[in-house]
Formats: sequence, C-alpha cells, structure tokens
Amino acid sequence: MALAKKGSRRIVVDGVEYRWRVSRRHLCCDYEGGTLGYVAEAAARPGTTLVVETGRRAFLDPDLVPDQVVLPGEVAAGIRAARSRGWTPSSNGSPFKLDLSAG
Repeated sequence: MALAKKGSRRIVVDGVEYRWRVSRRHLCCDYEGGTLGYVAEAAARPGTTLVVETGRRAFLDPDLVPDQVVLPGEVAAGIRAARSRGWTPSSNGSPFKLDLSAG
C-alpha cells in the first residue's frame, strides 16, 4: 500500500529520495495507546513500505511528553538500517518491519 502524499515529508538519504510520516496505526483511544513509529517508502517508485517501531511510548497529546517527535535524522538512520538489513524499497511485497526498540 502506497503512502499518502498528503501529510508525508520528503527526505533524501544517500542520494535517494523517500517520503515518510509518523505512523498513527498503533495509537489507541487512551493516552498510553501504543508505541511511536513511522513509515517510509521510495518517492520515485514506491514499492515495499518500511514500517519502523521506535519502542518509545506514543501519547495522543504531544504536550504531555515533549520527546514524542520523530526527527528527520532518526528517519534517515532507520532507512539506512533497513537497507543494510535487506529492505529493497523499489521492489513489490509486504511491508518491511524494523524494530528499533532494543537500540
């Protein structure tokens, strides 16, 4: 499934353009509903989507916890880690899941 352009951000990692956005899927209806994550895909030819779990708790109200922000540098590091672990963003297939909660 392709990432919606609306609400996604552009990032260039090692000369390749990607689009990414914070994942809202794991959030529930309370203030401690899940973990913070993000999704990314190649901008030129979307294929396999990258799904990254940070392991940090997600809160629906960002004023409660000021570190509930995913920065572009974190996304770039996640994309590099996924590429080194076999993610091929231009090929078709199931989402590639990367769990960064352990480190």
